[in-house]
Amino acid sequence: MASSVINNIINVFGKDASACFTTFGFLAASYWALKVTFNVIKILKSLVFAGSTNFKSLGSWAVVTGSTDGIGKGYAKELAQRGMNIVLISRSEAKLQEVASEIEKESKVQTRIIVADFTKGLELYDSIRDQLAGLEIGILVNNVGMNYPFPNYFLEVTDREEVFIKIINVNITSVTMMTSIVMPAMVERKKGAVINISSAGGVHPIPLQTVYSASKAYVTFFSRCIQSEYESKGIICQVGKYFIQYF
Repeated sequence: MASSVINNIINVFGKDASACFTTFGFLAASYWALKVTFNVIKILKSLVFAGSTNFKSLGSWAVVTGSTDGIGKGYAKELAQRGMNIVLISRSEAKLQEVASEIEKESKVQTRIIVADFTKGLELYDSIRDQLAGLEIGILVNNVGMNYPFPNYFLEVTDREEVFIKIINVNITSVTMMTSIVMPAMVERKKGAVINISSAGGVHPIPLQTVYSASKAYVTFFSRCIQSEYESKGIICQVGKYFIQYF
């Protein structure tokens, strides 16, 4: 039914329909991203940080990827307000420094920044491991994420193979590798929390965002499996499902 409606629109408007759909898709994505950003603190307080949990008892540091905007920045600030020192990881050094300054001023905690472009794949992680060495990390927030520039058919995504590999590196490789790096010390101490940001697309397939949706399904199932394997060892693994996510 949806496809017939789209075909009717294309027949009526011709080539201009493509531009209309592109514009509509961009505006819709922007709206939802803005809505998520405005509501992130409320969501965190009501779901993730409900109750009187002493987060510092898990460890003195929290690590947040994709921490300079939106959901990641919200997590970083909320954890800092609860007395945790924060390691901010993202690709823009200028934005990292800006957020670090905000957090230190508002919450009087320590911050560290790590510049990392997660689209690059495995080459990043030795450096990240070295920079995190020696920190008592109690919470890891795997937030960094990447979506299509705009919804499109699988074979019609511009530079699709490059885009798909970047999405896989950002959404799948980062979650797997950051958990592999940080969680061993948590298991040794028998306490820690890993929070992975998934998406509604990780529960229900989203056509026109095929690789993104599939990558978030990985995050959802990865999180459930980690929780099952390591709950008895004192680890909490939580998956957050938000509507949409952009890098």
